[in-house]
Amino acid sequence: MEAYETQLDKLKSGEIEKIEVSLEQFMLFREVWLTREDRKYFVGEAHHNGSVTYRYDSTVL
Repeated sequence: MEAYETQLDKLKSGEIEKIEVSLEQFMLFREVWLTREDRKYFVGEAHHNGSVTYRYDSTVL
């Protein structure tokens, strides 16, 4: 789980552009994501195979 926390921090800081989360890993990712106060800024784009690409968007209201 700490890997997702680190990835979310890097995404927020701009070190990385996106995070790819597979269908199999989604619940682990979600568990970490739900604990964050800034979770509304992590915007996901779902794909046909069940994976989701997350990007950080600080302009989300």
